[in-house]
Amino acid sequence: MPRAFVALGSNLGDRERNITEAIERMGRRGIKVIKMSSVIETEPYGYKEQDKFLNAACLVETELSPVELLDVLLEVEKEMGRERKIRWGPRNIDLDLIFYEDRIIIEEHLIVPHPDAHNRAFVMGPIAEIDPDFVHPVLKKKVREIYEELNEN
Repeated sequence: MPRAFVALGSNLGDRERNITEAIERMGRRGIKVIKMSSVIETEPYGYKEQDKFLNAACLVETELSPVELLDVLLEVEKEMGRERKIRWGPRNIDLDLIFYEDRIIIEEHLIVPHPDAHNRAFVMGPIAEIDPDFVHPVLKKKVREIYEELNEN
């Protein structure tokens, strides 16, 4: 069964509960969490005038195609009341499809690997915790190496 990495984030409301609820909702849709990272608190990315985030990542198994998986993630965000008002702004839940197997996908509404994930320590760190030797299919580097480089800067 195909495997994918999903990044989770929240900085509104009960942040930890939001992450847990998103995982539960994913599970009810046949997205099986195989491995979960630690939950970490991070500074906001992009738009800085907001509260700190809780971030995590999970490795999932799913029979869904990449586009179908993205659609389910967006559906879960919507059901949980996510509002998109400010780019990189506050949100009760954020679910990003980072990797789908080792595939490179460029479509109108989906780019995998996530085009900015390699610049975000709060994404690469949790994924490196789960699978440090996973190789970014575009950069041809292990996620652990990417994370280490981000921490050097």
